[in-house]
Amino acid sequence: MNDLTIGALAKSAGVGVETVRYYQRRGLIPANGAQKGAFRVYGNHEFARLRFIRRAQTLGFSLDEVSELLALDEETDRERARAFARAKIADVESRIRQLEEMRGALQGLVTCCEHTEAPAPCPILHALANAPEPPPAPRGKTRARSATKAP
Repeated sequence: MNDLTIGALAKSAGVGVETVRYYQRRGLIPANGAQKGAFRVYGNHEFARLRFIRRAQTLGFSLDEVSELLALDEETDRERARAFARAKIADVESRIRQLEEMRGALQGLVTCCEHTEAPAPCPILHALANAPEPPPAPRGKTRARSATKAP
């Protein structure tokens, strides 16, 4: 997988060219490939980094977190990598709890709606129109970032 143009690199990694350029601007992959004639070419290293980025995103890591993960050494940074993964697990578990609460609230509204006769207002629409503003949801990034401070 050597001597790929940016288009071929993007296609082989399953991303768009603009995604590769964005990752380059963010410093996630090198901005300058080797020069081959009038084209810049990329190889195994850039392809491996693109796959790493995509896999990490699939597991829920933000690009900021991916950047920090890329800076870790496979041989010497196991504890830090484990701390990142544990923090991400805690974030996922928190989101699962939030989703379960949402499901419960929606199920309650559906049940109420099924048992409310017209001409009473629809309980779902009534609840949405008259509910107080919910507090902002936690972003989740701060937990995983704190993993970098772990030993």
